[in-house]
Parts: sequence; C-alpha cells; structure tokens
Amino acid sequence: MISPNDNGSKIKKDVALIVGPTASGKSALALQLAKKQPSVIINADSAQVYADLRILSARPSEQEMGGISHRLYGYIDGAEACSAPRWARDAKAEIAAAHAAAMLPILVGGTGLYIRTLLNGIAPIPDIGPAIRAQVRDLAVDDAYALLESEDPVSAERLNRRDSSRIMRALEVVRSSGKPLHHWHAHLTGGIADEISLRPLVLLPPREWLYERCDRRFQIMLDEGAMEEVEALLHKRLPDDCPVMRAIGVPELSAVIRREMDMEDAKTRAMAATRQYAKRQYTWFRNQCPPEWPRHEAIINDENISDIEI
Repeated sequence: MISPNDNGSKIKKDVALIVGPTASGKSALALQLAKKQPSVIINADSAQVYADLRILSARPSEQEMGGISHRLYGYIDGAEACSAPRWARDAKAEIAAAHAAAMLPILVGGTGLYIRTLLNGIAPIPDIGPAIRAQVRDLAVDDAYALLESEDPVSAERLNRRDSSRIMRALEVVRSSGKPLHHWHAHLTGGIADEISLRPLVLLPPREWLYERCDRRFQIMLDEGAMEEVEALLHKRLPDDCPVMRAIGVPELSAVIRREMDMEDAKTRAMAATRQYAKRQYTWFRNQCPPEWPRHEAIINDENISDIEI
C-alpha cells in the first residue's frame, strides 16, 4: 500500500499527483490543471517512458501537450529496461527542477509501483551473489517454493506457488542476505512522501465507460500508425523479454506482421488485454492508495474537466 505523506509543521512544496487506470482521462486532466498555474507535467507511466512506443503507449503528441512542458516521456530507448528505482530517481530530479523554477510538478500516470517507489522509497536489498543467483535460478519452481516455505515462510504464504520469478527472487534474497524480504521492505529508504505536500487525485470512472474507451482508443492507435510503430520495433531485433516487446499491442501486431494472426483476431486480443490491464490498475489504485486520497468516480469530459480541482 502507498503510505500517506506526513504534512507536519514544516512548509513543504506542492506536488500534484493524478493516478488511475489507462484511458481514465489522466493526461487531459493534468493538462487542464497545468493551464491554471505554471506547471511541469511528469510522466509516471512505465510504457510512456519508451521512445519506441509513442502510439501504443498513448503518449501525448506535441499538439496534445498544448505548449506545457512534459518530462520523462519517450526518453528511454526500447533496448533498455526502465526500473522503478531508475524512474523514481529521474522523477525526483524533475520535481526538484520544477520547484527551483517556481513551477508545480504534476505527476500523472498509471504505474502504481513507480508512484509507490517515489513516495515510500525502496528496500535496501544488498546485491545478490552471482553463485547464489545461478543456484536458485537453476531450481524447478516447485523445489524453489518448498525451500522458500522453510527459509522464508512469510513470503511463501504471500506468493502464488506458480509465480516463479517472485519465488526465485524471495529465495535468492534470503539466501544472499540472510534476511527475508519482509525485513528489507520494513526499512524502505529514499522516499519523498515526508518532504512534499502531496495533492493527489485518484481517477476511478465507471468501468463500462472505461472499457469502451479502451477499445475505441486501440482502434485510434491503429488508425494513427500502430502497425508501422511495431514494424520499426521488429527491425531493431530486440530480445523478446524487453519491456517494449511485451507492451500491449506489440505481440498481437507482431503476429499480424509475421502472418501468424489476422488483424481482427489481433484487435480482439489486444483490446481484451487492455481491458484486463485497466481492470488490474483499477483494483490496485482503489485498494492500495491511502483512503484519504480523494477519488473521482465520475466520467471526465469536456463539460466538467475544468471544474475538477486537485
């Protein structure tokens, strides 16, 4: 869960935060807010950081940015993987720069892990020894889970026994550091929640409206050149495990380009994947954000957007 910030008695500088599922209207609301006072909009979406995914990540175009400074959008090459700690470090720098210029930083995005890492910090887990990592990663998932039950029962209870990556991670942490994951997660460092005055808003519009908007937006992506964007990605011959290659729409349209799937099937699958992603985000933000963070549950449209305050 994201921790609320402690306002305390010290005067702290404002940071606005707009979060919610994909297609909920976050970018439009951020732009509307930025028009009311000198502001910088800072991306907090894990797909929109990549230069290669302008269309399929729904990154705002130059025209949609409306002359407002947008930071951390499309600034990482798709051959790289952006981690939450890296993004948090970059976001801290952009927030500091905005404050130095007497501008309001407006964080906007749907990646809860990014937001949580920025506000709460990261667990100071020591580097995993290469020998231990190789030994753990060579285990079958059932064997790794059985060992985890013995060496870190708290993590074993929390994890799905088929979630191989998280099981392996928990096991290698306890073996390498001598302490279980929950020990490290209780000692988070580097968060800025106590250093700022946070002005959050969580967008949770009606689900049916949201899902219909997801479907309509994917068709718009196709009309704007999503196929050409995926073709350019394939020409780069990136490994399949690169985040950009796993982004919603990329596997489906790649299959069309390779003649492994027809377009209608690809559209159906990509739209379904987008709706499922929006559902997971909706649940995460509803349950993980502090209860005192305001929720906006109405549809955002041209008629009411200027009336929404943060």
